[in-house]
Amino acid sequence: MAAEKWMLQTKRADFQEIAEKFHINPVTARIMRNRDVVGEEAIRRYLSGGIGDLYDPRLLKDVELAVRILIEKIQAGKRIRIIGDYDIDGVCSTAILYMALRRAGAQVDYEIPDRIRDGYGINVMIIEAAFRDGIDTLLTCDNGIAAVEEIRRAKELGMTVIITDHHEVLNVDGEEIKPAADAVVDPKQKDCPYPNPEICGAVVAWKLVKLLYEACGMGEQEWMELLELAAVATVGDVMRLQDENRIIVREGLKRIGSTKNIGLRKLAEKNNLDLNHLTAYHIGFVIGPCLNAGGRLQTAKMALALLLCGMDGEHGPDAPQPEEVQAEADRLALELKELNDKRKAMTLEGTEAASALVDQYYQNDKVLVVFLPDCHESLAGIIAGRLREKYQKPSLVLTQAENGAKGSGRSIETYHMFQGLVEVRDLLTKFGGHPMAAGFSLPEENIGEFRRRLNENARLTEEDFTAKIWVDVPMPLEYITEELVEEFKVLEPFGQGNEKPLFAQKNLSIRSVRVLGKNRNVARLSLVTEGGYPMDGIWFGDGDGFLAEMGSCRRMDAVYYPDINEYNGNRSLQIIIKNYQFR
Repeated sequence: MAAEKWMLQTKRADFQEIAEKFHINPVTARIMRNRDVVGEEAIRRYLSGGIGDLYDPRLLKDVELAVRILIEKIQAGKRIRIIGDYDIDGVCSTAILYMALRRAGAQVDYEIPDRIRDGYGINVMIIEAAFRDGIDTLLTCDNGIAAVEEIRRAKELGMTVIITDHHEVLNVDGEEIKPAADAVVDPKQKDCPYPNPEICGAVVAWKLVKLLYEACGMGEQEWMELLELAAVATVGDVMRLQDENRIIVREGLKRIGSTKNIGLRKLAEKNNLDLNHLTAYHIGFVIGPCLNAGGRLQTAKMALALLLCGMDGEHGPDAPQPEEVQAEADRLALELKELNDKRKAMTLEGTEAASALVDQYYQNDKVLVVFLPDCHESLAGIIAGRLREKYQKPSLVLTQAENGAKGSGRSIETYHMFQGLVEVRDLLTKFGGHPMAAGFSLPEENIGEFRRRLNENARLTEEDFTAKIWVDVPMPLEYITEELVEEFKVLEPFGQGNEKPLFAQKNLSIRSVRVLGKNRNVARLSLVTEGGYPMDGIWFGDGDGFLAEMGSCRRMDAVYYPDINEYNGNRSLQIIIKNYQFR
């Protein structure tokens, strides 16, 4: 396990003045400052920003050109094919564009690459198949920005190509290398004036649809009906919940309880979730993994079919009847949940195997490169993420593929993974990604050299491998009230870039500990501060391991989040312990 270092946030502001102006607690004001929410307008947007505060889609480079092309193709009756991706963002992007184009009267269908047969993104086989099918226009979503050679082939065939994506643009010696498409909509282009480049592919698609609907004379309410999918994709693709991303997710969660999307309703039902009380956590760790499970173990078209159940505008005597739609959504939701349960078991097995290899061979490496030939390739990214969490090192997991090896990586804040791959691109057959995550392919015989050069190039120190636990406020338990805990709800939704706030208390006395749960994975502690103030604490993890580590210690420091325990109609304050150190 990686070493831990507790760090106190020390960003400054007049917290009392902010508290008085916005009628909040100074602790809440301090937490917002720690999230880099600075200035009255930013604070207002953070606390109460709505749909009207979202950025104008017209700021996206080429988006108006893309809409003009689509309108021309729709009016001319030309066939359009959407090329999506097999993860949650790609599936939601495809669903948004497909429903919108159908609504606008387009002759449109879709294709989602098979993770194993096709790999990531649009490829020449998909392009040539579309050409044979009589497709005039290709519209990508959540992919395409790196497909320079593939788009060249589409243009050779005389096809129109519109790219919508959100991934990094390949930059070689300061020059952007982009496909020669008819329109390229990607906020990460150097000359794109859009203020928030950190939106997901589904939000790029949703923004384009707003202008498409305006051009077709459709009202904003129809566009808003697609908001839930943009919100689900934003969380599921682990976008930073800052700026307009946070507004999109917050507003999407408000609307999702009354969503018309039958597929989302059925998926929540199969996972025993109440859509009226759904949080970003439920999307990130329950709904999202289920939508991803189809693309990982079978086909992403299962998840797409679920999201499109009853939503694709079919009418007439041959259209599915309501009871048939409900039954199909029920079946697909159950299949996706079962696939996700299977994926969890396979992930655990793969993570244990990868950890064993690291412990045996690669403990001293700065960048972990682990080859698991027998692992299902769709799990590589999840396992890489688990290694990153455990060792606090950039981690890349490779599996055996049809033409060599395929890999997926997850990084730490101090290592730009996409740039790391750019530096060894001569060893790779294909790659793409972000600073914090990447996917790639390479010949199997290159794996050793790939590992060696990544480590040789990595400018990382031991300090980078220490997990930093950022404490917002060193808050005594005596300060916690029910009102304060309730007020912290204005900080939601929590997630990447808007983490749940953490507090710290030193030198707590441990009066007793009980291990609970069928799997003994909960420890309930009775704690007392130095001032004699009592409060219960809950820790989730290996309860017996916690007791063994505690030994004869009877004092601890804790990093925590305050909570309200409701049981048999009674309410009491408690803390959820996230990190601890025994004294």
